[in-house]
Amino acid sequence: MSDKRTIARLWRDAVAAGRTRPAYLEQRGEDWLPISWAEAAEHVEGYANGLLALGVRKGDAFAILGTTRVEWALFDFALGQVGAIGAAIYANSSPKDVRYILEHSDSVGVLCEDESQLAKVESVRDGIGRLEHVLTFGGLEELAERGRAYAAEHPEALREAAEAVEEDDLFTYIYTSGTTGPPKGCMISNRNYYAMVAVVDDLESFTGPDDTMLLYLPLAHNFGRLMHLSGPYVGYTIAFLPDPLQAAAALATVKPTVFPSVPRVYEKIHTAVVARFDEAAGVRRKLIDWALAVGRRVSVLRRSGRPVPRSLALQFRLADKLVYGKVKARLGGRLRTAISGGAPLALEIAEFFHAIDILLVEGYGLTECTTAATTSTRSTFRFGTVGRALPGFELRLAEDGELLVRSETIFQGYYKDPEATAEVLTADGWLLTGDIAAIDEDGYVTITDRKKDIIVTAGGKNVAPQNLENDLKSSKYVSQALVVGDRKPYVAALVTLDAEEIGKWAAAQGLAGGVSELSRESRVRELVQGVVDAVNAERSRYEQVRRFSILPRDFTMEDGELTPTLKLRRRVCKEHFAAELEELYAGETLTQTAGV
Repeated sequence: MSDKRTIARLWRDAVAAGRTRPAYLEQRGEDWLPISWAEAAEHVEGYANGLLALGVRKGDAFAILGTTRVEWALFDFALGQVGAIGAAIYANSSPKDVRYILEHSDSVGVLCEDESQLAKVESVRDGIGRLEHVLTFGGLEELAERGRAYAAEHPEALREAAEAVEEDDLFTYIYTSGTTGPPKGCMISNRNYYAMVAVVDDLESFTGPDDTMLLYLPLAHNFGRLMHLSGPYVGYTIAFLPDPLQAAAALATVKPTVFPSVPRVYEKIHTAVVARFDEAAGVRRKLIDWALAVGRRVSVLRRSGRPVPRSLALQFRLADKLVYGKVKARLGGRLRTAISGGAPLALEIAEFFHAIDILLVEGYGLTECTTAATTSTRSTFRFGTVGRALPGFELRLAEDGELLVRSETIFQGYYKDPEATAEVLTADGWLLTGDIAAIDEDGYVTITDRKKDIIVTAGGKNVAPQNLENDLKSSKYVSQALVVGDRKPYVAALVTLDAEEIGKWAAAQGLAGGVSELSRESRVRELVQGVVDAVNAERSRYEQVRRFSILPRDFTMEDGELTPTLKLRRRVCKEHFAAELEELYAGETLTQTAGV
């Protein structure tokens, strides 16, 4: 195999490495069954030859529609072997969205996970010109059989196809989940992704060949895609989890050493742990308070690079045995690296986990730079930042504070959209990220907000909504928050309740009903008022949340209000709750007023 930086080479090198640990773990009922590198290689080779037998060639787009399963990953590598372009579709996509990507990507085929995904394709298939092949995960063995027959007749075909793939040939279209408008197809080359994966060669790595990663992130998203492609490069074992809602059970069963996630999952874990701590009483409560105090002292010393005194270290080990260890056991007991990406992580969450001896490593990136541009590491981290530039990456700030990135991983542009491409790529190769940032003297990057999301009040004050939203969500009673106020006289917020925690609180207060009923209760409003007041306490008056409305339900993906990585689709949320937003600015008698 040549030394060209392609995904075909990445896979071949991994297979030839002679590793003895499993390549993958596959969930079958309550069991997790190992798949060896030899077994995985056999599947990839069969699928790749099967694709050649179907007439799929270099440059053809082929879509994948399914959840995070081993079949998805192996078919992805098979596409890379023949030089086809993977067009990933989120499993929760509507038939309309499926049709859009199949049409826009000019896909010649689609691999569907099951009958429900197949039904989406069949319902929109008419009129999709190039779509010839519709496969399912269940039919992959048939494809492999066809591939083996093809290989017997054309023994050199697959090798020649892989050799013909060039570094700048496209490997994938990753469609941005789109907080506004239809998704754009980011064109990412073999070189882009190979360079992204190979960053670990010059970086203190989060992972090694002895690690086991639990991966629930959607493979249609660049974060999940990077984790799956990095597995063969580094050599760690990946346990694919199709259902994110089963993450808690899977953590306890798989006992991973590495867990990549979006902040929302860590927020939920934080809420559950804090709630359990709050339920403690008497001696148990005093023990928890003591352990947390010890943990915070050790955390401060570790973050500043100072040694931990022997007596404090002994207390910390005891606190770990009595308190922290029980939390870590619920996460499998072996978790060494917890990675947070895809959205901002609240400072309070990072500090809390570090105090109980779990380091959350945060990074920053976007699809257009093939996943990541900055990261913290286990030895170089600063909470409240997203770390420093990755090796080989250049960063600078525009006059308005927008972060610009330049590296080998910058994408080739948006498919069929040169105008949008020109808006984000400069002639000399800089990517305009759309994020407002600051870079300190040590190179640590702090993301302030999305450029387009910055609120400019009627008084001309700039307010970053995500900072306020993260602080509001740090309360265990708040599930989501949407801060508004652009061209308005003050900042306001839509707040949703955490059903489980507000239910516990309501029962203790003698209140009955679900979230919809409780959202109208005056005592619930007083509770949320206290959360808002605490968030406002350390802020200037112009950035304080002056009014809020509690919504009768949470934001959901099903209603199009959240992206697959659980970011708010702000425009959709505002459309769906336009009446509540109007009330926030209609008069003081209509809503609670905070901080006045």
